[in-house]
Amino acid sequence: MTTNSEQAGAQMTPAERVAYGALGAGLAVLGLRGGHPVQRLLLSAAGVVVAAQAITGRHPVATALKINQGADGEVRVSDAVTIGQGPEGLYARWRDLASLPALMTHLEKVEVLDEKRSRWTVKAPAGTHVSWEAEIMAEEPGRRLAWASLPGAAVENSGEVLFRPAPGNRGTELVVHLTYKPLGGAAGAVVARILGQEPGQQLRDDLMRFKREQELGYAPTARGQSSGRAGAGKGTQEGRV
Repeated sequence: MTTNSEQAGAQMTPAERVAYGALGAGLAVLGLRGGHPVQRLLLSAAGVVVAAQAITGRHPVATALKINQGADGEVRVSDAVTIGQGPEGLYARWRDLASLPALMTHLEKVEVLDEKRSRWTVKAPAGTHVSWEAEIMAEEPGRRLAWASLPGAAVENSGEVLFRPAPGNRGTELVVHLTYKPLGGAAGAVVARILGQEPGQQLRDDLMRFKREQELGYAPTARGQSSGRAGAGKGTQEGRV
């Protein structure tokens, strides 16, 4: 098994930079007004720090959490896993969009509208749900599958799955690249990461589950257990194939 993730900084969008700049200026102004000297010093220092972050354009918390976000607001996620199976069967499993919720626990459902278009509904933070329509942009059976959300999507996103021969004749290296614009920009991505709803976290779990399903014949799940610790060693075998 081989996994890896991109680790890069997070860039604020222009709107976020403006907001941070305004916040920094506001704190600095408060620091210049009356009050206890220590309070004035702390407010002024905080204003300078926040304003400096607006100038550099780097989101400190998102960067610390290794969220890779460009200045265009898109978060980029990549991961890979080597599976001891041929590419044709893996591609066929992935191409069966309606069955993906059994593999990807954050998916509520995928409705296939026609050969190219589908409607996706996913779980979001705070018990909410988000839906959008997507279209398959490229199909190369056994090699590549690419898609993108259609205009008007609540969360703009795109991605591709690559199926490559693994070195040493060990099966197939499955590589996934995703991009999405999180609700609330970098701050929204941070909140999603803290709540365990960030796509980068979900992708790694999904790939590991896919590997187990393909190599062992089942995808272990913690559904129905009161907690992961209490269920240790007692994993169910939902999704047996």
